[in-house]
Amino acid sequence: MSNENSSSKLRVLIVGGGVAGLEAALALNDLAPELTSRTLLAPNDRFVMRPEVVREPFSYPKAQSWPVAAVAAAVDVELIVDELEWVEPEKNVVHTKSGRGIEYDALVLALGAHPSPRFNHAITIDRNLDETVHGLIQDVEGGYAKDLVFLAPGRMGWPLPLYELALMTSGRAYDMDVPVSITIATPEDSPLALFGATASEAVSEVLEHAGITFIGSAYAEVPRATEVIINPGDRHLKADRIVALPELYGPNVRGIPLSEHGFIRVDQHGEVIDLPGVFAAGDATDFAVKHGGVSTQQADAAAEAIAARAGADLTPKPFHPVVHAMLLTDEKPLYLTARITGGHGFSSEVSDTPKWSPPTKIASKYLTPFLDQLDQAERQRAT
Repeated sequence: MSNENSSSKLRVLIVGGGVAGLEAALALNDLAPELTSRTLLAPNDRFVMRPEVVREPFSYPKAQSWPVAAVAAAVDVELIVDELEWVEPEKNVVHTKSGRGIEYDALVLALGAHPSPRFNHAITIDRNLDETVHGLIQDVEGGYAKDLVFLAPGRMGWPLPLYELALMTSGRAYDMDVPVSITIATPEDSPLALFGATASEAVSEVLEHAGITFIGSAYAEVPRATEVIINPGDRHLKADRIVALPELYGPNVRGIPLSEHGFIRVDQHGEVIDLPGVFAAGDATDFAVKHGGVSTQQADAAAEAIAARAGADLTPKPFHPVVHAMLLTDEKPLYLTARITGGHGFSSEVSDTPKWSPPTKIASKYLTPFLDQLDQAERQRAT
């Protein structure tokens, strides 16, 4: 892994065109631009700000998106549009679905997770959320869906969209003067418990103001489309519509050692356990919290470790996640910050004004400012 020949560059292959992959590319361009050659293998031609998709069923504009090629070109990254098939780590080669073999010195797997419906009789939140939820909102507006239950499965990565959908649905019903009963049932001890007590109490007040019932420590079953059973306690809830988060599974990459449910085990610098030179970042890893900002911090840790191995004069910092989250409501957003340890916040802050800039749904060291610059340049060209 050491770059003994000063005329050569460490070949870094980043797999994935999502938030973690783009952050890793930007970070390496900053930390070791002359010491690394960077290649991005991605199946997508656009990067979509996924957390904004939750607003689309409520007649908001489409989530922002940017060409992946524009990001790659701006930071001297070779872009290969293809999909990963498998990894041959003993030969430092990645094989693509088109049959191409790509050699690397360091590999970053930023593949994301795969959502899967947990409840057969529920509307499962997916990437096409506008199409999935639009009918539900129409039924609420028309008075056909009055009892709504929003569920999180026992194993979930990021509960925020469930709360946002419930709150915005409540607001839409209020605006239309349509009576609804909305319940959120999750395995959490309290609303958004991972952010700690301070933030959780604030979210509880928001839910109460919106008339939403919260049931915590709840493990649900959905025997039919009109009923939810909450355990422990064998509590039965009547429902006209049931909305649920999906369960997440890892990418199940052939050639990579995997932990439970197909996720990738990494150390505090993002290096895959027992596989030197291979790193992973984002939802594909076995870190419990699946959030865009967390993914970028994992990518930053991996990029620092790779840059140091390429010869950059820096000491890699371990991954210590700080989550910045914007909770969308029918009124003003709520801004939450937490330092995460053991899956829960050990210090948290809540505010009705953002504590990070720019105040986007994903706060990151490199990607967010870079996309903001792209937007500014586009606005200047338009004027």
